[in-house]
Amino acid sequence: MAWGRKKRGGRKEPVFSGFAASLAELRLNPLDRVSVADDKPAKRSAPRKAASSGSDGPRERKPPPERRSRKGRGKKRRLNLYRLFYWGAVLGLWGAIAVVGAVVYVGAHLPPIQSLEIPKRPPTIQIVGVDGTVLATRGEMAGSNVALKDLPPYLPKAFIAIEDRRFYSHYGIDPLGILRAAIANILHRGVSQGGSTLTQQLAKNLFLTQERTLERKLQEVELALWLERKHTKAQILELYLNRVYFGSGAYGVEAAAQKYFGKSAKNVTLAEAAMLAGLVKSPSRLAPNRNPEGAEARAKVVLAAMADAHFITEQQARAASDHPSYAVKPTGAGTINYVADWIGEVLDDLVGQIDQSVVVETTIDPKLQSAAEAAVIDELAAKSVKFKVSQGALVAMTPTGAVRALVGGRNYADSQFNRAVTAKRQPGSAFKPFVYLTAIESGLTPETIRQDAPLDIKGWRPENYGHEYFGAVTLTQALAMSLNTVAVRLGLEVGAANVIRTAHRLGITSKLEPNASIALGTSEVSPLELVGAYAPFANGGYAANPHIVNRIRTVEGNKILYARSAETPNRVMDPRSVAMMNTMMEQTLISGTARKAEIPGWTAAGKTGTSQDFRDAWFVGYTAKLVTGVWLGNDDNSPTRKATGGGLPVEVWTRFMRIAHQGIRPEPIPGTQSGGFLSSVASNVAQIGQQVTAPTTGSPANSRPAPARPHARPEPASGLGLDGWLMDRLFGGGR
Repeated sequence: MAWGRKKRGGRKEPVFSGFAASLAELRLNPLDRVSVADDKPAKRSAPRKAASSGSDGPRERKPPPERRSRKGRGKKRRLNLYRLFYWGAVLGLWGAIAVVGAVVYVGAHLPPIQSLEIPKRPPTIQIVGVDGTVLATRGEMAGSNVALKDLPPYLPKAFIAIEDRRFYSHYGIDPLGILRAAIANILHRGVSQGGSTLTQQLAKNLFLTQERTLERKLQEVELALWLERKHTKAQILELYLNRVYFGSGAYGVEAAAQKYFGKSAKNVTLAEAAMLAGLVKSPSRLAPNRNPEGAEARAKVVLAAMADAHFITEQQARAASDHPSYAVKPTGAGTINYVADWIGEVLDDLVGQIDQSVVVETTIDPKLQSAAEAAVIDELAAKSVKFKVSQGALVAMTPTGAVRALVGGRNYADSQFNRAVTAKRQPGSAFKPFVYLTAIESGLTPETIRQDAPLDIKGWRPENYGHEYFGAVTLTQALAMSLNTVAVRLGLEVGAANVIRTAHRLGITSKLEPNASIALGTSEVSPLELVGAYAPFANGGYAANPHIVNRIRTVEGNKILYARSAETPNRVMDPRSVAMMNTMMEQTLISGTARKAEIPGWTAAGKTGTSQDFRDAWFVGYTAKLVTGVWLGNDDNSPTRKATGGGLPVEVWTRFMRIAHQGIRPEPIPGTQSGGFLSSVASNVAQIGQQVTAPTTGSPANSRPAPARPHARPEPASGLGLDGWLMDRLFGGGR
C-alpha cells in the first residue's frame, strides 16, 4: 500500500543549524537608529562577516554619539554662514543696481550736465519815483548781487549758525544733520527741523521746484554734490545769500535789507543780520513788516545760535537782543502796489518782453503818493460807515499829464482791483464841463441866459436836486450850481454827438452813448481818463496824455530801453474858450457845490458829480500845478447813504491838495488873471452867485458863503449845495 510505503520512508525534520548567526544579522545596529542631533538618518554600516558559521564575530569600533552630534552641528553652521553670505551678496548686488538706477533716473530728468551752470537770474523790475526813491520792486529776483567780501562778517555767519553749522566740513549733504533732524522730528511728532544743507537749499532755489517728493529730494542731493564739486564754499555761500527768499517779494540779502530796513546789506547791524537769517525758516510768517514780534523772537534764536557756535560773544548776543531792529514802512505803503501793477501793464507796450533787469523811472512823487494814500484811507476810515462808502480812488497829475500820485483802493491787500485805472463808473455832473465847452465853442458865453425850469423829453423829466428851479440863470450860475435842466437843454441845443466829440477830443477814451442823458454823465468813464480830460483846462487848452513812465534803463545804466520824447502837444481848445471855462468852473469853488474846496493863496477850479441814487461821488479840481480827481463809492454799485460830490470827495481833495501845494509859489489858472471881458464876467458871476446861493449850514471857517436870496431854497443840513440829480432810474446825473 501507498500509505505503508510512505511510512517506511520516514519523516525528514528541518535543520536549524546557524540560526543564531542569522538572528545576529537581523538585530538593529545603533548606527541604524535616527540621531536626535541630526536631521538625516545615520548611514547604515556594512554587515559584518561571521567568524564562523553559527557564532557571532567581533564588532567594529564606532565613535561615541556625542562626538557625532558635534560634527553635525558644525556642518550646519558652515552651511548657514554660506547661505547668509550668498544671499547678502545677492541683495547687495541688487541694492547697488537699484541705487545706480535711481541715480541714472534722477540724472535723466535733470538738464544736460553741460548746461548745469549757475542760471541767469530772472529779470528784476525796480520802480523808482521822480526823485530816485525806490517805490517797489517786481520780479522773482529783487536785489542786485552783493559780493561776500563786501558784507559784514557776522551776516553770513548768522546763516551758517542757524541753517548749517557744519557747512565748511561736509560735501553737500550732512548725514549728522539729517540724523539730528530726524530725531528732533520724531521727538516732536512732526516736522520741527530740516536736514537740508545750505548747498541743498541753493540747489533747490537755483534749479528745482518747491514740491516735496522723493524724486525732487534725490535731485536736490545730486545737484548739491555737483555744486560742491564745481564751486568753492565761498562761492556757494555767496550764491546762497544772493538767491534765498526773504518774504514780501524780496530775493537776496540786498533786496531784503532794502525792503525791511531801508539800507544796503553792506550796512546792516548784527541785530538786523540775525533777523534776516531767521526769516529763511518761514519768510511769509516771520516777515518783520507783517509780524515784528515773531521776527524779533526768531532773531534772538539766531543770536543764541551764533554765540553757541562762538561766532559772537555772549555779550554781543545780549546787546543785539536788547536793541532789536524794526522794519521801516516803505513810502506809499500798500497803495504803491496799484502804481506797480499799472506799470507792469504798460511796460509791454513800451519795451516789449523784459529779458533783463531794468529800472523804471516814473513820474510818481513819493511824498504826494503818501499824502494821497493818507487822504483816501483816513477819510474813509472816519466816514465810510456814516455814508455807506467802502472804496475810493484818487488820481493826481500835472497839467501835462505826468501822474504824481495814484490810489486804486483803500487796501491793496484786500483787493488788487485798480479803481483809478480800470474801474468804469458814471461821472454824473462831473461830465458837464464838456457840455458847456461845446456850448461855448458854438458861440455862447458865460453870461448867456438859459431857463432853469421843468423839462419833459418823451416822458423823461430831469430834475434838480431838491426839485426846485430858479428860472433864468446864466451858464456860469448853472454850471456852478450844477442845474440839471440847463445842462440837458444845452446838450439838446448843441447835439449829443458834438458833446461826445468834445469829450473825446479832450481825452475821454471810453464809449459814450449819444442820448439826451449824456449831459448828466450817464456813460461810464474811468477816474484816470476823466482827470486827464480836465488837464487841458489847467494847461491852457492842450491835449494831455496821462503817463507814468519817464525812462526805462538797465540796472547798470549803460543802456536806455525807453525814454519819453518831448512831444509837441496838440491844441484842443482855443485860449478864449479856456478862459471862459476856467472862469465858470472857478465859481464852483467860490459860490457853487464845492465851496469847501479851498487851497490858501491858490486859484482853483473844478466840478463835482453824483450819479443816480448816490452810487458815485466825484470831484475833479485843478490848479496851475496839479489836476486831481477823487471818486468814492462801492464796488458792487450799491447806493451810498447820500454821499455827494460836494461832500466827502471834496474833503479828500482839499486835504491832499493843501499838502501838495505847500512851499510852492501860487500861480493862477490860465485865463483867470486876465482883465477886461473876463474880469467883468467874474464880477457878474459873483453877483449872481450872491443872489442865488443860500448860506451853507455848518460850513468850515475858511469857506466863502454868499448872502441868501429871500426866496432861495436853504442848503441841506450837510451843506452840500444845490447840485441836482436825476430822479428817473434810467438815467444818472446830480451833483
